[in-house]
Amino acid sequence: MTRRLPFSAFVGGFLRLIRVQNLLIVVLTQYLARICLVDPPGSSLVHSLLDPAMLLLTFSTVCIAAAGYIINDYFDVKIDIINKPERVVIGRYLKRRVAMGAHQVLNVMGCAVGLYLSRWIFALDLLSVTLLWFYSVRFKRQPFIGNFVVSFLTALSLLVLAVYYRQNVDLLLIYASFAFVITLVREIIKDMEDVRGDARFGCRTLPIVWGIRRTKVFLYILIASFIATLFIAAGDLHNQNLNIIFFAILAPIAWLIYRLVYADTRRDFGFLSQLCKAIMLLGVGSMIWA
Repeated sequence: MTRRLPFSAFVGGFLRLIRVQNLLIVVLTQYLARICLVDPPGSSLVHSLLDPAMLLLTFSTVCIAAAGYIINDYFDVKIDIINKPERVVIGRYLKRRVAMGAHQVLNVMGCAVGLYLSRWIFALDLLSVTLLWFYSVRFKRQPFIGNFVVSFLTALSLLVLAVYYRQNVDLLLIYASFAFVITLVREIIKDMEDVRGDARFGCRTLPIVWGIRRTKVFLYILIASFIATLFIAAGDLHNQNLNIIFFAILAPIAWLIYRLVYADTRRDFGFLSQLCKAIMLLGVGSMIWA
């Protein structure tokens, strides 16, 4: 039974549960994409920042992402006690029924706002809610499909802008693809980091099914294919700025591959996971010059 805690501890625990820092990154990504990729040059920055539709679109995305973090932790308490005991929130800072109630409220709010904006945004919101539920209940414990779902949902935070605004769709697709692949690499690396706890509870992630060595080979092939695809896409768009950006990002990606070759401890894979997050942030920041 969860003991009574000060309200400040409850709020702090809830903010950790919904990964508020990750939600802020989602907001930053969507607004940078709106300002740098969607709006034509010379557009009013104030208008972009205060556009009611953009505010609602971001709010809808954040609500559903927060609900996804809650439901994922709700079903993973036992695994997280082994893999990340210091990060467990449900059962320590708030009761399970409170977490489930918050999950449902956030989903309803996110979908309702999506329906107000567009039936297509509403459809994408429903798809996201459904995929997040099945990911937490089933897909996460299966090889690759769970990694794919998380990566697709990350890319979807940019794709919704393409669906709603329908401007500069090619650039949005390139950055959505970047987000998809870097997230996919990071999710597989996190499975390597968490292999002990996952194996104990019957998960069948790629490192468990294939082993660490074969999973690394898969990542090498994935990263190499991704880099080639990025340069091909930039060439098709005749965008010299994109070529320069992708060349600049090659340095941290090369460092990632080098460290991955020699990684064999939980600490090593934890570092690589954080490096993937840094590469993602570099990619997001590069929108300014795209």
